[in-house]
Amino acid sequence: MILHRYFARRYLTTLASIFGIFFAIMAFLDLVEQLRQFSDVGVSFADVVSLTLLNLPQSLYGIFPLIVILSTIALFLGLARSSELVITRAAGRSGLRALAAPAGVAFIVGVVAVAAINPIVATTSREYEVRAASLKGVDAALTLAADGLWLRQGSDEGQTVIKASSSNLEGTQLGDVTFLTFATEGGPTRRVDAEAATLSNGMWTVTNAKVWPLADTRNPEAEAQNFDTFEIPSNLTADQIRDSFGTPSSIPIWELPGFIERLQDAGFSARRHAVWLQSELAMPVFLVAMVLVGSAFTMRHQRGGRTGIMVLYAVLISFALYFVRNFATILGENGQIPVMLAAWAPPFGAIGLALGLLLHLEDG
Repeated sequence: MILHRYFARRYLTTLASIFGIFFAIMAFLDLVEQLRQFSDVGVSFADVVSLTLLNLPQSLYGIFPLIVILSTIALFLGLARSSELVITRAAGRSGLRALAAPAGVAFIVGVVAVAAINPIVATTSREYEVRAASLKGVDAALTLAADGLWLRQGSDEGQTVIKASSSNLEGTQLGDVTFLTFATEGGPTRRVDAEAATLSNGMWTVTNAKVWPLADTRNPEAEAQNFDTFEIPSNLTADQIRDSFGTPSSIPIWELPGFIERLQDAGFSARRHAVWLQSELAMPVFLVAMVLVGSAFTMRHQRGGRTGIMVLYAVLISFALYFVRNFATILGENGQIPVMLAAWAPPFGAIGLALGLLLHLEDG
């Protein structure tokens, strides 16, 4: 037990050190990228720094498996260089038992990352998207609620809030829809209730509509009019509506199941969000796989000048596994393979591969 605690403490220390190094590197690179991206907008340096700090957690969270594999390599290279692994084996402990503590730490860190860090990353990334859109002058947002979906479009003439009970997958055909238009000063000017609305060529075409004028009238119902078809100008496109959902990573994992349910009830495809949810749940298992892969090539005693080759093999295989995981995610999002297979097959496959290699190297 003491030996396991020692290995766990060493691994946590190494993980924290590697994380700090990547934090500094990613912060500098992201700052340069934000300066380049918003150079034409004319934002202040303080705004750029705040955008960098908001975007940094998402960047670090995305490369966390890479940090884990590099921490594993650094740990076992250090243990092999100091002959601590040789002493451990001489004391009757197998190499596989020595992996229990680092693998356990990786699993616990993965659980904490998914349960606690993921909501923080989701909040900061969503705030980053809102601030970036505001600085770029993009004024469109879509929100899913229990009573349907809400969409907002803006122009120089004012704001229009759109509420619909259902939608197609593209968000361009709405059912049981209400348009509420506000003037630039903030007061409502018109309300339109319609059976359906279709977006095309910069225009919402609504059918079976009833229009109430709300400005400069004391009795809107008396002046209301019915139309078989009615057109409402719009600056929205199908791409803007889809992008208004944000990426699945901008939704906390605790809220993601409810969001997926509302997305399906509204008529949108939730497959991309479902794949992301299962991939996040599989994150601790994938981190354990990274530890096993990194240790398989670096826990042997350093001799013969093959240390560099072994480290290269570990890094290349970890990158290959990371690529396979992302490729499976894409296949799952496109519906070519089941969601559960896309999320869980890569980490369990990586664990099986690493365990087979470890058993071969340790026990022949």
